[in-house]
Amino acid sequence: MTTILVVDDEPAIREMMQLALERADYSVRLADSALEAKSCIALERPDLILLDWMMPGQSGFDLARSLRKDSSTRDIPIIMLTARAEESDKVAALQSAADDYVAKPFSFVELQARITAVLRRTTEPGSDELIEVDTVSLNPQTHRVSVNGEPLVLAPMEFQLLLFFMSHQERVYSRQQLLDLVWGIDSYVEERTVDVQIRRLRRMLEASGHDRLIQTVRGSGYRFSTRS
Repeated sequence: MTTILVVDDEPAIREMMQLALERADYSVRLADSALEAKSCIALERPDLILLDWMMPGQSGFDLARSLRKDSSTRDIPIIMLTARAEESDKVAALQSAADDYVAKPFSFVELQARITAVLRRTTEPGSDELIEVDTVSLNPQTHRVSVNGEPLVLAPMEFQLLLFFMSHQERVYSRQQLLDLVWGIDSYVEERTVDVQIRRLRRMLEASGHDRLIQTVRGSGYRFSTRS
């Protein structure tokens, strides 16, 4: 059974979400703060985290960033929940390492669709063949990536995006095409999300100089190529 950790400081929201998620056959764990969330994760690793942005103490924004910095929690999918609905807030949520964003108030139908989409794109099996490009090696089955022989730990969407690029070299893809092919045609994310995730992926590859493989084609989109 899929386990979801709900992190929100409002008891009414936690109880409502627990009831709705359990009716949808999820196993639910609850935390009212970042500190309690860390304790829950240490006891039982969740399959997905629903994380409120604004909480007393450490914010959900900061918690997401800290989870992404830890190799043991980096690949847990995170959906950020927040009442802040400006575009800049959405971008900030995604840049903090969230895999998706849901603005409050939201319907459970929308939340369920986003949970399903995030879990599908972060757990779907791929080809069992090792892919190697310019000393970057990616194993679709084990979700392991190495650069110059050294392990590189990626967040779920960073991994899925790199997998797609390494499997589809040289061709230029528009933002909408990447949304359809990587996120899925039924995803709720916006085209701006592509830019945010590509910046995150480039940042992870920057130390080894492999960020150059992800090329921006002005007015068209992005291309993965070993050629300049």
